[in-house]
Amino acid sequence: MTGSEPLTIDEEYNMQQSWRNDEDKCTFIILVKTSSEQPNSLHSIETMIGDVNFYLNSHDNPHEAELEVMIAEQAYSGRGVATEVLNLMMHYAVNDIGVTDFVVRIKETNNASIHIFEAKFGFIETERSKVFKEVTLRRQVTDDFKTGLNAWTEQNSKRAIFEPF
Repeated sequence: MTGSEPLTIDEEYNMQQSWRNDEDKCTFIILVKTSSEQPNSLHSIETMIGDVNFYLNSHDNPHEAELEVMIAEQAYSGRGVATEVLNLMMHYAVNDIGVTDFVVRIKETNNASIHIFEAKFGFIETERSKVFKEVTLRRQVTDDFKTGLNAWTEQNSKRAIFEPF
């Protein structure tokens, strides 16, 4: 989870409904197929385990997206789901929306999320807020970063657990 407060799964469903028509937000629901169903079955049951979002809310840079990810179901935390959906979301934002810069704001105690953005994606800490107790990390989209996103997505897209809202 990034800078948002923990939500119950019911609160998460309600919040997703309110975002449906907002033009400055892009939300994808993270779904997982239940293990009792056959892979790729037309009758498989999908369960929501979280969401990944970006917001186009910078007045100074209309090509900057603020990212958030939240894995609501603890059974899926720490299993690489956040890294996978962030790869897919950033790929979409860069290639389909034209995002050139990313920013995240993470609670300073959320070491796991800070690690994902710094170690996996090369984000750099740019500020700390004592008032909000959060860390701001940024990442510019370079040609190398875009190439990496595209390669990862090409290699892994068939096994993704990511569905549009």
